[in-house]
Amino acid sequence: MIKTAGLLARLLGLLALLSAPQSLAQEEAVTVPNFWDPKAVHDRPNSIPDKIQFLSTDGYPPFVFRDPQGRLTGFNVDLARALCQELGSSCALRIKDFDVLLPALDEEEGDAIIAGLSRNLPAARKLNFTDDYLKLPARFITTARNSGAFNEQELSDKSIAVVAGSRYEAFAQRFWPDAEIVSLETSADARKAVIDAEADLHFGDGLSLSFWLPSEDAAGCCVFVGGPWLETGYFDQGMAIATRADDPERAAALNYALRQLHQKGVYRELYLRYFPKSFY
Repeated sequence: MIKTAGLLARLLGLLALLSAPQSLAQEEAVTVPNFWDPKAVHDRPNSIPDKIQFLSTDGYPPFVFRDPQGRLTGFNVDLARALCQELGSSCALRIKDFDVLLPALDEEEGDAIIAGLSRNLPAARKLNFTDDYLKLPARFITTARNSGAFNEQELSDKSIAVVAGSRYEAFAQRFWPDAEIVSLETSADARKAVIDAEADLHFGDGLSLSFWLPSEDAAGCCVFVGGPWLETGYFDQGMAIATRADDPERAAALNYALRQLHQKGVYRELYLRYFPKSFY
């Protein structure tokens, strides 16, 4: 999970601005990802849980956070609610610190973790995970005036700003060895390098960039170009719901519900609500 502590007020304002009514043409221009095979047919599982107690942690907008009135909201909150409605199950969400989510699940304080838990954690290997409901791709940004000349197959004469020590740096060094890789301390530094013409491009986290691009800090400087990048071993790890290993029926029910939400357009509605500037 990507933490954005200290930016909640700014994010709430940005979400309100971006979520303003749009024309149909504008909405159609937003790319909504699809992680499910549209031709696949899945029968409703015979075993549907009467209740699902989700575990999560707050303070991670736009996934789980508290609005100015202190109410829990966010993409994961609304997704959990929609899953329960699809299954006809009662639903609850319990907030825990991130580092105690796994013990809480193991001790049956909840039934499923919806908090961006990584499959790569040693303790997570004994869990069941649903299909990914969201992947976090890498993206390029450049200035609006340079966007027309971008060609991801011809980057040998370009300078690419990345965060030093990140997977974005490792990927750029491997796949664009002839480009000038400008390694900087923070993502803010890398974005600023593009604004100040110290780098032609920035290669980084698409989700974070999708909220930065319409912000006052960006001042309309830049746009997404190319991508999205979801290469295995670098950016293919997605967000999924985790259940206990001895509870495969709950994971199967959640997987069924996720596919149904996509087919019925509910997933699209939630994605546009929280990610109106698509990072795909």
